[in-house]
Amino acid sequence: MRRGREEPGWLRGEPPPRWARLAPAVALLVLVLAQRATPGDVELGYFLAGLPPVAAFAYGAAGTAFFAGVVLLLLGVPALGVAHARGSDLATVAAVGLLSVVIAWVRRRRDAQLVSVRTVAEAAQLAVLPPVPPRVGQVRCSGLYRAAQRGTLVGGDLYDVRAGPYGVRALVADVQGHGLAAVATVAGLLGSFREAVLDDAELVAVAARLDRRLLADAGQSADGSAGQPELFVTAVLLEFPPGRDLVRIVSCGHPPALLLRGTKVEEVAVEPGPPLGLGLAGPAPPTLAEVRLASGDRLLLYTDGVTEARDAAGHFYPLAARVPVLSRDPAGLVRAVWRDLVAFSGGGPRDDVALLLLSMDGIAGAAGLREAAAGFPEVPR
Repeated sequence: MRRGREEPGWLRGEPPPRWARLAPAVALLVLVLAQRATPGDVELGYFLAGLPPVAAFAYGAAGTAFFAGVVLLLLGVPALGVAHARGSDLATVAAVGLLSVVIAWVRRRRDAQLVSVRTVAEAAQLAVLPPVPPRVGQVRCSGLYRAAQRGTLVGGDLYDVRAGPYGVRALVADVQGHGLAAVATVAGLLGSFREAVLDDAELVAVAARLDRRLLADAGQSADGSAGQPELFVTAVLLEFPPGRDLVRIVSCGHPPALLLRGTKVEEVAVEPGPPLGLGLAGPAPPTLAEVRLASGDRLLLYTDGVTEARDAAGHFYPLAARVPVLSRDPAGLVRAVWRDLVAFSGGGPRDDVALLLLSMDGIAGAAGLREAAAGFPEVPR
């Protein structure tokens, strides 16, 4: 299984494995011993000429030059009993060794440049979509993100959890399309959401702000007139208001959240509005739903990359049916879901995947939300 996006540094790659560095030395020893164990009329020593090119894949110029020197020494000194090369043969082996040294030097330079580029790319992507913290106010968070495009941290899904004067707010969304082409939309939505957490008193107003952001990014006016194709996003927004043991939810065409209460799992009934980017300022804004939370309740949010993953027979992944079993995993529910999803789909889904688990402990959670909101300027509700 590939390493997770929550482990900074995985995009930069790793040094050559130990077996690759040991291979030239082991091959050298085996060839020398094999030559000594064979009759004198059987020449195996010339296979040594292939060692410098092999060393160039795992060593730098100095290491490759060392192996090339050892090979020339073994082939040029008859007393060593490996092989006796003529001058023209030694020149050929020396040319191969020199070329291997040049290849090793170029490879090291390219590797250093690649690490530098990937380090910058990783920092930029983590700035767009940083890992969700384990706690925001008194809301406990656990998130998992997997981008469909190999070698990237950010795709077309997004999530965020932020505290503000109106409580703790969360967003999970799925941008039309996936991969690097959707990153600009992801960045714009997250920026607008973080502003709305501080400025907009109503959760529906947060959705409307995100909708306007998408319309602007698509080059469209609020009435939908424009020449560019529509850009739409499904999203679900949550709000844990200060001093209340409830959660407010607005759904914009997104899969329903799952409420985990003890051993029971049920979909949260929210009348979905249209996806973002289609003009929520029209006559039918999304409906706001309120769900009362009990101590120990958890909310699992996800994108369709989870539920639309298929097995070899074409069946969709049954998330709601699997959660009660997976929730007993001591490593955590979101990680257990991902492992189960990889096994179900035979290597992992081909779409971006986002999972976000949120929970708040009854009265203690409400008190914590009041305390978290107290750190922001008082605003009218």
